[in-house]
Amino acid sequence: GIHPDLFRWELGAGECFATPEVLLSYSSTGLETLSHQFHRAIREHICRGKYQLAERPVLINNWEATYFGFDTEKILHIAEEAARLGVDMLVLDDGWFGKRDDDCSGLGDWFVNEKKLSGGLYDLVEKIKAMGMRFGIWFEPEMISEDSDLYRAHPDWAIRIPERSPMRGRYQLVLDMTNPEVQEYLFRVMSEVLHSADISYVKWDMNRSISDWYTQTLPADRQGEMPHRYVLGLYALLERLTAAFPEVLFEGCSGGGGRFDAGMLYYCPQIWCSDDTDACERTKIQYGTSFFYPVSAVGSHVSTVPNHQTGRITPFETRAVTAMAGSFGYELDLNLLSDAEKQAVTEQIQQFKAYGPLIHNGRYYRLTNPMTDAEAIWAFAAQDGSEILVQGMIFHAEANTLRHQVKLRGLCAKKQYRLDGTEQVYTGAALMAGGVLLPKAWGDYTPVSMHFTEV
Repeated sequence: GIHPDLFRWELGAGECFATPEVLLSYSSTGLETLSHQFHRAIREHICRGKYQLAERPVLINNWEATYFGFDTEKILHIAEEAARLGVDMLVLDDGWFGKRDDDCSGLGDWFVNEKKLSGGLYDLVEKIKAMGMRFGIWFEPEMISEDSDLYRAHPDWAIRIPERSPMRGRYQLVLDMTNPEVQEYLFRVMSEVLHSADISYVKWDMNRSISDWYTQTLPADRQGEMPHRYVLGLYALLERLTAAFPEVLFEGCSGGGGRFDAGMLYYCPQIWCSDDTDACERTKIQYGTSFFYPVSAVGSHVSTVPNHQTGRITPFETRAVTAMAGSFGYELDLNLLSDAEKQAVTEQIQQFKAYGPLIHNGRYYRLTNPMTDAEAIWAFAAQDGSEILVQGMIFHAEANTLRHQVKLRGLCAKKQYRLDGTEQVYTGAALMAGGVLLPKAWGDYTPVSMHFTEV
């Protein structure tokens, strides 16, 4: 959108200005209906391209498994186990390019670091493809490190106010996307990488905000145009890349969820919902996201414990249930799991693929409020009311207490439904008026997963 105070734009005679588009919807029956309308509008009319409605690959991202400390052997070791367990794609995160052993250098130098990836990107991708998996890669295109070949060649491409020291975040500066030379450079180097190997997925990150709003492409009295022109420059680059690589799934990230907006979903049909991968925290993050954005647009992964952001320990199944409320994947070293956990990974992937069409195409219901309630419970109901998947977690165990219940929605009152794995049959009216009992919690963060199908 346009900033209400800082925006300025000089409009000459005969010129026109296109404002950002606005989505408006109305519901006389509350936020639930409003959410369903926005979900459908975004999924069917904002998102576009090959992955608009397609099933998303189950992926493994190496970030929390290795951070910057990886080489070809380590990545292939992760890939081998991932392929054996049924993962569809490996995504190579930050650290594969330039001089990049930490977050102090290398951004902007989008060429392969062959000290880490011996044999280059092509050989790595071909070996991963031979295992039956596809390959994805991380970029942070809009950023530049001062310790980089690009900055040494083009310091004027970084956003900074003249005669002032720049504000730094995460040891990086921001490239001026209003500059056509910057756009052209990024299109060229990113295209070279994407042409160099069979890459199916791009994670597009942006890990700091922009503070020093100034561009050398505009005179002093027109600097108020810069923030809006930055976004237009970003869109212009994304338009070129998505047109040139229509088979690639572009995922927006921005530190996780920092750019979760309909404008970015036009180019990136899914967004990495948050860098906070803690399952308990994610129930609240994804609850808030669900009011406007469809579940298919939410990137969510199973991560290791103790969680790297909170130190919290949650059951493996609970982490999987939470991650299934989105585009499912893993962010850990599968080789470090127990045999029982590895077996669970295979079963979770099979389960997600079975439920995937219902999760992404069904109607989403918030059955509890995780901000205030003792549990986070949500459901996906088929459009025709023929089935419903109820999932979530009970936050804390209580001694000597009655089991909690939740009332379902989205079913047909007169139809009968069987709970998977049992002979129990309920009418839709009973499930919606009386509800279902949640499992007894034993320990904190007990998972909930129940699937009812029409008899």
